[in-house]
Amino acid sequence: MKLGFVRHGQTQWNLEGRLQGSSDIPLNDTGRAQAREAVEVLGAGGWDVIVSSPLSRARETAQIIADGLGLELGPSYDLLIERDYAQGEGMIEAEALAQWPDKNGGGIEPLASVVDRGLRAIEQIAADYPGKNVAIICHGTIIRYTLSHLAGYKLDTIRNGSVAIVGQDQDGAWQLELVNDEVPAKISG
Repeated sequence: MKLGFVRHGQTQWNLEGRLQGSSDIPLNDTGRAQAREAVEVLGAGGWDVIVSSPLSRARETAQIIADGLGLELGPSYDLLIERDYAQGEGMIEAEALAQWPDKNGGGIEPLASVVDRGLRAIEQIAADYPGKNVAIICHGTIIRYTLSHLAGYKLDTIRNGSVAIVGQDQDGAWQLELVNDEVPAKISG
């Protein structure tokens, strides 16, 4: 089994540096182009199904990718929704950090909760599609911190429209194979 994580394409709030979290902000034209570019990275992966977060920016990215790969769009999973930034939703990130260092406070969902949801989503998707290669279209924070947990080291960033791939080894442990469309330095170097 292989999982391909794709961060949704750019939105206007991404462009402006705003925290959008669980706010349902649509893709912009750059985001749609990034989704089409992700098809090229995923193209040779032998994907069986495309699933996503239910937020429109992830769903639209997923539909573009499904169409590009000639697959039917699969279901959405609420567990894949982005981190809830609560009072920080819509704020410029620097403003939120000034008010809540490390984005702790203001009702912002703790990172441990985000990782827990990410891991539960992986378990659910693996149970729903045993042995299948699944492309999962969701959000930067949940991808970054869930994959950091699986890899055992902190990933710096997950770019809009980029692909990260994890595969299971013989013991069933997840191994990071690709991040931001490239082999991670921890593997390649």
